[in-house]
Amino acid sequence: MFKDLDPILSSPVRLAVMSILLTVKHAHFNDLLKETKTTQGNLSHQLKKLHEAGYIQIEKTFKNNYPLTIVSITEIGTNAFKVYVENIKKYLHLNENNT
Repeated sequence: MFKDLDPILSSPVRLAVMSILLTVKHAHFNDLLKETKTTQGNLSHQLKKLHEAGYIQIEKTFKNNYPLTIVSITEIGTNAFKVYVENIKKYLHLNENNT
């Protein structure tokens, strides 16, 4: 059953980022940093993994001469998240039946 769980989404920080992005059109890096309560380096690394998987888009721009990173979820990411949640539900249901 565990093989059905997407390893990209099995990281707590990546799962948190995806959960946040499902509820908003996009999020700024600093907002994700605050919500995930992780370090800048770790968040950057986790965003890179999600981006490489095609789950998110990252736009780097400037606002008032300060760097601004805007992150949004892709359709691929939305679908992957839905499948992940369904697989977790199946796993939990199997465990309920085996107790």
